[in-house]
Amino acid sequence: MMKFLQKIGKSLMLPVACLPLCGILMGIGYLLCPASMQGGEITGTMPVVGMFLVKAGGALIDHIALLFAVGVGVGMSDDQNGTAGLTALVSWLIITTLLQVDFVKLLMPTIADQPASLLAFQKIENPFIGILTGIIGAQIYNRFKNTDLPEWLAFFSRRRCTVIISGLVSILVAAVLFFIWPILFGGLVSLGQGIADMGAVGAGIYAFLNRLLIPLGLHHALNNVFWFDTIGLGDLTHFWAGHTDADVPWSLGIYMSGFFPCMMFGIPGAALAIIHCANPKRRKYVIGILGSAALCSFVCGVTEPFEFAFMFCAPMLYVAYALLYGIFSYATALLGFRAGFSFSAGATDLLFSSSLPAAQNTWLILPLGIVAFVVFYVVFRVLIRQFNLPTPGNEPEDMEDMEESIEKADIKEAVEGIDIEALFQGLGGVGNIVVLDNCATRLRLELKDDTAVDENKLKAAGAKGVFKLGDNNVQVVIGMKVQKIADIMKQKL
Repeated sequence: MMKFLQKIGKSLMLPVACLPLCGILMGIGYLLCPASMQGGEITGTMPVVGMFLVKAGGALIDHIALLFAVGVGVGMSDDQNGTAGLTALVSWLIITTLLQVDFVKLLMPTIADQPASLLAFQKIENPFIGILTGIIGAQIYNRFKNTDLPEWLAFFSRRRCTVIISGLVSILVAAVLFFIWPILFGGLVSLGQGIADMGAVGAGIYAFLNRLLIPLGLHHALNNVFWFDTIGLGDLTHFWAGHTDADVPWSLGIYMSGFFPCMMFGIPGAALAIIHCANPKRRKYVIGILGSAALCSFVCGVTEPFEFAFMFCAPMLYVAYALLYGIFSYATALLGFRAGFSFSAGATDLLFSSSLPAAQNTWLILPLGIVAFVVFYVVFRVLIRQFNLPTPGNEPEDMEDMEESIEKADIKEAVEGIDIEALFQGLGGVGNIVVLDNCATRLRLELKDDTAVDENKLKAAGAKGVFKLGDNNVQVVIGMKVQKIADIMKQKL
C-alpha cells in the first residue's frame, strides 16, 4: 500500500508544479483588483489587469482535479505514455458528466428535496475524483496496452482499446458513486452540525477535519456547513456582509481565523523543514517545488502545491499537519484573533478583511505567525528524521551510501561510459524487466526475479551502486545523466 501511495505522490508532482503559477498570478491580481474578491465595479487599467491575472490563475486552480486526472494517469502508467493520460481523461469526463446535478435530477427527481445529496453532486468535480480517474486510466492502460483483438477489430488493439475499456469501467464506477458519494457527503454535513455549537473546540475540530479531508475532496461538505449558510451558520458570508457578533449567535470569524497563521507562516516553516531534511544532492529541486509553494500559501492561501507534494508519500506527516491546524484554530479562537477570507487565508485576504467590522486583534497574526512557523518546522523536522519519512528529496533508501556513490560518479562516464547491453545482462536480461523508471540519479526497476541480478556485471557496466529493496524492486545508481540512459533502455525495451 505504501508503495502504491508513494507512486501516486510522485505522479502528482507534474500537475502540482503547475499550481505555483496560479497562486502567484492570483496573489498579484487580488492586490491590483480588490473588487475581484470584495465585489463592486471594476474600472481603471490596473484593476482590469488584476482581474485578468486572477482569471488566468483561476484557470488552473479551478481545474486542479482535471490536472490531477491526467497527471496521475500518465505518472502511474508503466511507460508514462500520453495515451494513459487520455485514458484517464475519458474516465474523468464520463464520471463527472454522469454525476452532474442536472442528469442526477433526471435519474432521481426526488433529490431536489434532499439538500445534502444535491450539494454532494454539485461538488463532484474535486481532487479525489481526479485522482480516482487517474488511477483508473493508468491501471487500465497498464493492463490492456498490449492486448491484441481479433483481426476484424485489429484497429482497436493495444493502446487504442484502453480508452474504450476505460469508458466502460467508468460507467460502472459512476453507478457505484451515484449511491455512495451522497452518503459520505451527507454524513460529513451531519458531523458539522454536531460540532457547530462547541465554540473554540468546535473550530479546532473543524480545521483538523478540513485539512484531513482535502485528499478526498470531501472538505467541501464541512465548508458548506461552517462558511456558507447551509445550516444557518455562514461564517464567511456574514463576515463579508459587514456583520458583527451582535448579528449572529456565534463569534463571527471563528471558523476562518485559525487558518491564517497556518497558511501564512506554518506552511513556510514546514517547507523549510522538508528542505533541510532533503538529500543535499536534490535540495535545489526541492527548494524549487516547496519554495514557490510556500510563497503561494503566504500571499494568497493556495496550499495545494505544498500539500499534494507529500500527502500521499508521507500520510503520517499529513495527519500531523492537519492536527496542527486544529490546535492553532483552537488557540486562535481563544485569543480573540478574528479575520476572514473570501478566497483563502493568505496575506491578501488578511489585508482586505482587517477593515471589516468583525475583524478583531489582527495584530496578533505576528506573534501567532512566529509561533506557527517554529512549531510547524520543529514537528515536521522531528517526524521526518525520527521515522525517515519519504518527503520530497528524502528517499527511504540508504541515502548516505547513495550520496557516496553519486559523489564518486563521473558525469561524462554516466552517459558515455555505460554499456547498455551489459546493464540488461546484469539485470537478468530484457525479459526480466517488468517496469523501468528513473529519478534524479537512479534507475528504478521492478523485476520478475531480483535474484537474477548480478551486481558485479552492473558495476562493470558502469553503475555506481545497486540497491535491492525487496518485492523484486531494484535501484541502480547511475548519476546525474540517468534520464538519457533510461530513455535509451526504454527504446530497446
